[in-house]
Amino acid sequence: MKQPYSCLYRRVTEAAFLLCVISSLSFATTSTSTTTPPKRRAPAHHVAATYHAAVVRRAMPRRAASPGGPVIAGGPWDRPTFADSTEGDRVDGEDMTVRRAAVEALGSYNGSVVALDPTTGRILTMVNQRIALGEGFQPCSTIKVAVALAGLSEKIIQPNARYRLGGMRVDLTYSLAHSYNYYFATLGQKLGFEKVTYYAHLFGYGEKAGLNIPGEQPGYFPAAPPKNGGVGMLTSFGEEIRQTPLQLAALMAAVSNGGTLFYLQYPQTQADVRSFVPRVKRQLDIGSLIPMVEPGMRGAVEFGTAHRAREDGPIAGKTGTCTETHTHLGWFGSFNEIGGKKLVVVVLLTGGRPAIGPLAAGIAGDVYKLLGEANYFATGIPITPANLVASQICCAR
Repeated sequence: MKQPYSCLYRRVTEAAFLLCVISSLSFATTSTSTTTPPKRRAPAHHVAATYHAAVVRRAMPRRAASPGGPVIAGGPWDRPTFADSTEGDRVDGEDMTVRRAAVEALGSYNGSVVALDPTTGRILTMVNQRIALGEGFQPCSTIKVAVALAGLSEKIIQPNARYRLGGMRVDLTYSLAHSYNYYFATLGQKLGFEKVTYYAHLFGYGEKAGLNIPGEQPGYFPAAPPKNGGVGMLTSFGEEIRQTPLQLAALMAAVSNGGTLFYLQYPQTQADVRSFVPRVKRQLDIGSLIPMVEPGMRGAVEFGTAHRAREDGPIAGKTGTCTETHTHLGWFGSFNEIGGKKLVVVVLLTGGRPAIGPLAAGIAGDVYKLLGEANYFATGIPITPANLVASQICCAR
């Protein structure tokens, strides 16, 4: 005798729910963590549903209760999507080749571009210094790089291990490349807020990234787990964190150079450039972990959320997209190396719906492309007798 449709549907639904509950436990089963599981669980539905709902709330624009503020480009956004992002910038100590590329790539978007030399910590250009030096914004998914390094440091995850989460089997590379929120929310729970806080401060969150840069703010890292989603939302979306473009640039530089966290320095004049001396803030013990994180960051550009940044040269990076109150945010932190020359580029977009991580990645890709066209990454001319004769002829008085 055939079962009624409603009964069959109920049994299928119950089976699907049970599978989801089991999958949420497999990360803990296959990892090496000894962290004590939380005593309280969500009573009505499993953790994945909680984070899915939280992610949807963050991804969708929040509607104001009343039209009290300006409605911009489909609103209700309190920051314009397009603006003159160069107004008021001080540029006397900048590398003008890098600045021209950054300004051209950013175009009319309201945002900031920071480029620096990861081998010295010198800021080469800082477009829209009001944003770059300000109080910061939610880091969105760019926080996942720091969380991945923390998880590897604590041996909670292994880079090639695949964990069953939300009905999928995923590893670190996939989760970074595709910005898989469930992976990093679960990792945050396994780490716990105390360890997440320790590594966040170690990597520079909640403190100034620069050395004596006028007007720079230190951002903010919360003293307790966020009320909206707890530590899982913090480690997947950066909930309640305020990250500055300089902080993300400093971390990208440390990943690029093997673990040296420099004090970022911003020369004010060309005389400052000539007398520049790098200053190390601290050495991070991440040298052995970078080869485990970098494939996911390169994967983001090759086939993941940052594919708009793809250029001929290798680029590694991480996107971030979320909504902070009435501002849409698009982040991309990145670095490359061509011919032995390294560069870090961080892009932050603010405004309405166009301000997303993939667009920020595309802008960073254009920075690298324009600099390549300007031969910025070209290696030095080899010293040969012919070159020496030519330079003596051209430069002799």
